[in-house]
Amino acid sequence: MAGNSKRKGAMRNPGSKKGAVVGSGGQKSKGLQGKGPTPKASDRPNHPAYKRAKAVAKTEAVKTQRRQKTEKAQAETVAGRNPVVECLRAGTPATALYVALGIDADDRVAEAVRLAADRGISVLEVARGELDRITGGAMHQGLGLQVPPFDYATPDELLELAQRAGEPPLLVALDGVTDPRNLGAVVRSAAAFGAHGVVLPQRRSASMTAVAWRTSAGTAAKLPIAMATNLTRTLRDWAEAGLMIVGLDADGDVDVDGLDLATGPLVVVVGSEGRGLGRLVKETCDQTVSIPMASGVESLNASVAAGVVLAEVARRRRIAAKA
Repeated sequence: MAGNSKRKGAMRNPGSKKGAVVGSGGQKSKGLQGKGPTPKASDRPNHPAYKRAKAVAKTEAVKTQRRQKTEKAQAETVAGRNPVVECLRAGTPATALYVALGIDADDRVAEAVRLAADRGISVLEVARGELDRITGGAMHQGLGLQVPPFDYATPDELLELAQRAGEPPLLVALDGVTDPRNLGAVVRSAAAFGAHGVVLPQRRSASMTAVAWRTSAGTAAKLPIAMATNLTRTLRDWAEAGLMIVGLDADGDVDVDGLDLATGPLVVVVGSEGRGLGRLVKETCDQTVSIPMASGVESLNASVAAGVVLAEVARRRRIAAKA
């Protein structure tokens, strides 16, 4: 009979018999043991849902880590006795005052410690080497003031504040100013000559770092500063709100002596020292203004040029107020 051959090679090996064998769970129903309820798909390592959940969790962890690093990197330290005291006098937001161990305490150190204590700012004594590390090797003179990331306003908030000032709005916009010292100096001039705020573009621009804080001598705590996602669009929105846009340009339509728009609602746009105003920003301006200079001088520093024009605007407004 087929399948019953006893010849060598025709017999099946005992271990290769098909079907259930002794010891398997399928030998009898009582030998089967359940493993409990089936886990969720997201809890089963080999399931696609588990892999997706794991990938999402990893992405969120990376985002959190990056955000924490960014926040830490944005914290700035103002270094130097005069800058620290000026910032504390101006009410600059701060989280800690670092004082080097064993420094010669003068009036500025005593005032810095007193102002910090009055405002509830932590005063921490650290080794000089540690303060060198905290300030990035800057000339700290034994004092460092840690300031949190700058709290920018929005362009709409800036316009609203200017319109509520009870006088024609005066705003300053910076286009491509990448040196934080120039930024700080412009902020200081803007505060000195009665501007209601400063706006910066989000890209290709300096931001309110410790260097800018130091150069502004703390005036950044008094003057609102906004950051615009798109400077050209912000200027157009302000123009629609009734403000005139005036840009500083070496080949201006008028020189600063002919700036008749000074007494009305005004935005003064300052470009970089190298390339000046960007094309789109310049096209948005209602008028461009130049500063007369002696022959042989190509251009002024951006912050100096801003100061000259803002001083002229302030002068004309004082005369108009008396008339």
